[in-house]
Amino acid sequence: MSPSLVRFASVLFSCCVLLSSTATAFNITRLLDQYPDFKTFNDLLTQTKVNQQINQRQTITILTVSDDKMSEVSSKPVEAVKKILSSHVILDYYDTQKLKNLKTGTSVLTTLLQTTGTASSQQGFLNVTLKDDKIVFSSAVKNPRRNVMLTRSVAAQPFNISVLEVSGPIIVPGLDAAPTGPVAAPAPMKAHAPAPAPHKKKRVAKSPEAETLEAEAPSDDALSPDDAPASFRTEADAPAADETPDKKSRAPSKSSAAGKGFVLPGVGLIVMLMLVASFLTSQ
Repeated sequence: MSPSLVRFASVLFSCCVLLSSTATAFNITRLLDQYPDFKTFNDLLTQTKVNQQINQRQTITILTVSDDKMSEVSSKPVEAVKKILSSHVILDYYDTQKLKNLKTGTSVLTTLLQTTGTASSQQGFLNVTLKDDKIVFSSAVKNPRRNVMLTRSVAAQPFNISVLEVSGPIIVPGLDAAPTGPVAAPAPMKAHAPAPAPHKKKRVAKSPEAETLEAEAPSDDALSPDDAPASFRTEADAPAADETPDKKSRAPSKSSAAGKGFVLPGVGLIVMLMLVASFLTSQ
């Protein structure tokens, strides 16, 4: 094989390796596994799934914190921890030298928290300041709780990923305000409702005719012909066609019933008197 062909094969192999590393990006979990001092930070990245968001990026900087400084963060609810860790991920490549080359004063860096849609005001940004040859990080929110300093460079893959250790967690105002435990649901307000009305037996609506029949219904005693309902009377007892009887008083009054009861005895008395008179006259 000629030397030129060997060189071509070598260059081709190097290009394939470079393309492969670029396509697979990096795995932050495996990278931090090589540094036992950051085990808590690494575990929390996995629990909150922030590691998955980091691995999807091609250019990124992680500000990691040693285990002995993570107790303040690990004691918080998962959602609060996720936001805090996201604020430690800068969406650009910064190593020690690049930070020192920043202009004098304060520069604003964008973090992963800004892309989540949960940041308000300036919570998704960090300030980096060069002060007395020291590099200081703080939240871009007004009156940040704490400033942390760059301690050392942990790992770097130029222009892809940089891992920097800082002196402590960056506490962004408002992110750690979440409760540390489940919040009990508030008791429902008691409305001053009026006392319930006493239970009443449901009354079935009745037609006027049914009410009239109930009113005219006889007692358990024997019914007399005169007290019988209108439907059982004879034609002689029915009202005349031109009369419009009152629905509430269809039954005849006691006085009229009594008068009808003496019609036949009166006629018989008259007949008897006439026979007596005829007999006396014939004598």
